[in-house]
Amino acid sequence: MKELSEKSELSVGFLSQLERGLTTIAVDSLEKLADILEVHLTHFFDYPLKRNDMVLRSYEQEMMDSVEGGFIKYSLSTNLENKQLVPRLIEILPQKKDEEILSYKHEGEEFIYVLEGILTVYINGKRHEVYPGDSVHMDSNIDHNWANYTNKKVKLIAVNTPNYIYNSGLYTTDDD
Repeated sequence: MKELSEKSELSVGFLSQLERGLTTIAVDSLEKLADILEVHLTHFFDYPLKRNDMVLRSYEQEMMDSVEGGFIKYSLSTNLENKQLVPRLIEILPQKKDEEILSYKHEGEEFIYVLEGILTVYINGKRHEVYPGDSVHMDSNIDHNWANYTNKKVKLIAVNTPNYIYNSGLYTTDDD
């Protein structure tokens, strides 16, 4: 972990949180890790195939990612090709209150709408408790992150730009 930290210029603490699913990472930093580990960026993801229909039924939602220790992400789109928005349903499992949450920033814009549970959001070093029905809309180039310090699951809708999945080559189909 120390060697990866030195090569990537990411702290050991951040890498440890990332490994345990307690934080998220900007795409450019993830690309750097992929290069260091000599794997393709898609190694970290398993995304649904492109579909031609525009309606996604609740029973058709596919899991985009499941990170041990915390986050389960579902795609809310049938096709991200040529789209600007990345809509996801995210479930965040409870985490320990004593674990430090490291903020990060990246290109784009984010919108979060809490469906259930209490989400703790950090924006520019300030802590906010976000309840069901509350939302957050911000430029992603400010320091931010979120956590679930309760003993219940937090469920939210997150919509991000830019479309890092399709534009970075992560989104592939059998036709490609």
